[in-house]
Amino acid sequence: MRNYLFYLAILSVLILTSCTSEKEFSMADISLIPKPQDLKLHRGSFKLNEITTWHVESEFKIASDFLQNYLKNGAGIVLKNVPKSEANIIFELDDSLPKEAYSLSISKENIIIKASDGGGAFYAVQSLRQLMPPQLEQSNTIFRKSIILPQITLFDAPAFRYRGMHLDVSRHFFSKEFIKQYISNMAMLKMNYFHWHLTDDQGWRIEIKKYPKLNSHAAFRNETLVGHYNETPQQFDGKRYGGYYTQEDIKEIVAFAAKNNVTIIPEIEMPGHSQAAISAYPELGCLREEVAVATKWGVFENIYCPTENTFTFLQDVLTEIMALFPGEYVHIGGDEAPKLQWEHCKHCQKLIKELNLKDENGLQSYFIKRIETFVNSKGKKIIGWDEILEGGLAPNATVMSWRGTQSAIDAAKEGHDVILTPNSHAYFDYYQSENQTEPLAIGGFIPLKKVYGFNPVPKELNEKETQFVLGAQGNVWTEYIETESQVEYMVFPRILAMSEVIWRGVTENIEVDYKDFVSRLESFMARMDALHINYANHLYEIEGKIQKKDGNVFYTLTTPTEGKEIRYSINDSAFKKNTTPIPIRSNCIIKANVFKNDKKVGENFTEEILYHKGLNAKVSINIPPHPAYGAGGVEALINGINGSDSRYGDKEWLGFWGDDVEITIDFGEELQLKQITTRYYNAPGQWIYAPKFIEVEDEKGLVSSAKISGLEESIKNVKIMLGIKTRYLKIRVPSYGVIPAGLQGAGNKAWTFIDEIIIE
Repeated sequence: MRNYLFYLAILSVLILTSCTSEKEFSMADISLIPKPQDLKLHRGSFKLNEITTWHVESEFKIASDFLQNYLKNGAGIVLKNVPKSEANIIFELDDSLPKEAYSLSISKENIIIKASDGGGAFYAVQSLRQLMPPQLEQSNTIFRKSIILPQITLFDAPAFRYRGMHLDVSRHFFSKEFIKQYISNMAMLKMNYFHWHLTDDQGWRIEIKKYPKLNSHAAFRNETLVGHYNETPQQFDGKRYGGYYTQEDIKEIVAFAAKNNVTIIPEIEMPGHSQAAISAYPELGCLREEVAVATKWGVFENIYCPTENTFTFLQDVLTEIMALFPGEYVHIGGDEAPKLQWEHCKHCQKLIKELNLKDENGLQSYFIKRIETFVNSKGKKIIGWDEILEGGLAPNATVMSWRGTQSAIDAAKEGHDVILTPNSHAYFDYYQSENQTEPLAIGGFIPLKKVYGFNPVPKELNEKETQFVLGAQGNVWTEYIETESQVEYMVFPRILAMSEVIWRGVTENIEVDYKDFVSRLESFMARMDALHINYANHLYEIEGKIQKKDGNVFYTLTTPTEGKEIRYSINDSAFKKNTTPIPIRSNCIIKANVFKNDKKVGENFTEEILYHKGLNAKVSINIPPHPAYGAGGVEALINGINGSDSRYGDKEWLGFWGDDVEITIDFGEELQLKQITTRYYNAPGQWIYAPKFIEVEDEKGLVSSAKISGLEESIKNVKIMLGIKTRYLKIRVPSYGVIPAGLQGAGNKAWTFIDEIIIE
């Protein structure tokens, strides 16, 4: 993919040095991301060079500073400031435009940018930047003659006012310079909020002067889990790990963010995910015992005890935090706080009675409301994960909905602002490809297209209630992301899809719009190359899918981008060009590759298809899979393709959270059935449990059942003998139930993950 930069460099030499003729542009030359609301291309071009002049009104200093520095560093061009009547580039204040909106007009004679605020002007410059050759992203470029820009008229405005990206630096720590680059890349894509997850069980990452042990002790753990949490026995590296940002670092990063029109939201977790702080100051916990900074991932029972000493500590911490971050929000976490210690704490139980609270959930609500009152007294607002709804929501809190959309619906109906970041579409630490060469991740499966199809506005909200949906963000949790390069790999290009959703708005025709998006993305890769972004390139991967028609089974092969050729082989036969769906009549292994200009450009693709009696059947289910784990749809249960042996979140595994599942299979006619074989994922560390038993029925009732025991294997294979003739099968898969005390996720509903049902 690095060849893009080479070829575009040659093209840019011609564009930047040509003085004899105008370049004619086509829409294919314009790969703006996010796509503007309205853009018209005209004939002709504008030449920007060392004699170009400009005029900028004072309101637009951030935008003008950015453009001046960009041109100076990238092309050696310094714009001369002149009166408006003499300028080639003009920034104008236009109060009629909405907040953050802008218009950009490029003619042969001039460039005119209009906006009603500094944000709009800054985003106009980001669009102008993307119209320029990617080589300008690099400092000290050799191109210093002129830049040729297309003549266009453009109007643009954001669909949502909150457009964010999150980064967890508690599990793994990243340098100050990388954080600034992360913010810079957000700004290029017109994102305006950086949610910075600074504290958790595994590390405290910000200097608090009043409590120095947070940095000398809580910022470091003795060792770190190696490999996946589910692996047994768990292994550790034995190396001390950690780090933190000084307050001077924070000030520098905040100032940098302001120059990029980005507001930083710091997150200080409470009352849960606080073991690192309790390790430094044991009196903050209910047990008042020494504990280590956590060395593995998950949810821990050591949470803040709601004593006056704890509230004094948190108010002191938040006072220093709020002095460092000028934005209106402070994120206080509020998620995944086990209440076991509160249940056995005399102080907590006394407090519940004194305050006439219903239970420990009510105590958490009291905790959050008390913190909110303090934060509000300092002129700030709190944001919390959707668990802050439990026990009653704090009066002025904004809810960040991550476990789906229901919490956002509930909060918006109560008149609270909400930000959508569901793990079904917005968790960029999940796998983005089913390719087995992908780096280790926590699990899940969120490919680029799924992000692009995200709708941040739940359909259950009416017009008035949708006004409380501020926007959305992508989340990056770093348990399995150790390096800065890997952060980029997991974020890009999914951040581009998210930026388009929350700037341009939700697609109304995903097949048409996504095709256009990946075409622009393919061109945009040259800019990411120039920025040295380690992005994931899955545009040349193959997607295979079973199709059924008139009693026959076919397999289709597709790839996202245009102008590519797919070649395939069945059972190691000679490769041939794929032009039509492939008939499937028996067990087979399909191998395929993507070619561009007769050169292989993608990863090798292999799929094993198990031909069984269920392939031509119809399948239905009593409840749909969870949106985060249902990529393959109900058809994935009988499509002849097994899920991964090492990942529970690909499109073949279907996940259900606490639901009893009933699967009905209709063969259309009576068939003699010998047996069925099914698979269930089993990963207690991630709240996933195989069912205790399953049952199989036909039209007459129960046929057979099977018990499933033990927690050792990660995949439970279940075979049930049938020996019946029937048209219908009903397979009952009861949920494991509530996770027992003492285990990860205790007290929560267990997940059930079901793979292919092979019918013989």
